[in-house]
Amino acid sequence: MRYKDREGHLIERETRQDKFLKGLYTKPIGRLFVRILITKPVTSVCGFFLNRKLSSLFISRFIKNNNIDMSQYEERKYKSYNDFFTRRIKEGKRQINFSEDVLISPSDGNATAVPISEKTVLSIKNTEYTLGELLRDDELAQEFRGGTCFIIRLAVDNYHRYCYVCSGKKSKNIHIKGVLHTVNPVAAEHAPIYKENSREYTVIQSEKFGKVLQMEVGALVVGKISNYHTGECSVEKGCEKGMFEFGGSTIIVLTQKDKITASPDIVANSGEDCETIVSESTVFVPDTTCRDFSIDLLPLKALTEHYISLQFSIKYHLVVLHTKELPVCHLLLQDRECQAVLFRRWFRNHTA
Repeated sequence: MRYKDREGHLIERETRQDKFLKGLYTKPIGRLFVRILITKPVTSVCGFFLNRKLSSLFISRFIKNNNIDMSQYEERKYKSYNDFFTRRIKEGKRQINFSEDVLISPSDGNATAVPISEKTVLSIKNTEYTLGELLRDDELAQEFRGGTCFIIRLAVDNYHRYCYVCSGKKSKNIHIKGVLHTVNPVAAEHAPIYKENSREYTVIQSEKFGKVLQMEVGALVVGKISNYHTGECSVEKGCEKGMFEFGGSTIIVLTQKDKITASPDIVANSGEDCETIVSESTVFVPDTTCRDFSIDLLPLKALTEHYISLQFSIKYHLVVLHTKELPVCHLLLQDRECQAVLFRRWFRNHTA
């Protein structure tokens, strides 16, 4: 698996989850076993067990195997494995950018961004379907043609509560029944995934971004989606929307045409078949509001060896860089905290 963090560092690793699913889907006996796992009697038994005190015996080993930093979470005794899986993070550990011009990530996870064209068949981890098939609503799908589809895949060690990506008036929740199945990309190489997954979505009518669709997708075994607000109501960005119980692992966000400019690092990484590691409240769409700021780009000596002129457009967070080796480069920056990081990444890659 290939991942990049927000500073552009490439991480190639195969997790325990990846290894398990690779064996499950590449061997005949494994594929037979997975068909048994997704039957309703088995999922019911698993759900029953994971909510019982006995299952808490597996918590300490899981924490150790996945190197989970428990200092990030509320200190409490967990009643069951599922109680631990839905643990709540400490207050203040996620700083929400409340600017109305910013769209944030709904959760921790690994993100990709996919442009939606009129005739495109979306491929999300090797599973192909039209937007209409995903939503089971062709008319609604048409409203997002030309927009962007963000896919956030949560691993088992991620924080499994999620928030609203923007403020606005939400519609009632639409639940689509399906066969519970894994959404890990290793499994996706061998079986159709999203068409078999249960999922639930709502459409948020926002002032800044128009309509934004937020969908949660269930996964193997339990895969329960627990959303707090099922009917129409007003919602605030960063407000907790719900949680996945053991097995839930994907969130999809759809935006309309010409309403956003996706963060350039997520777009670039997606084009390289890399997922971008994000956390809940991470900026998906840059803030384009006008503001004054100062920025420490690079040591002056290193910078002057390569550049002729450097200009900033504060309003659009645009860098115009004239170099001796390269033509003019326009770099769209993210929110304030990521500006220096993105410039250093570009400078390192193009002037080495």
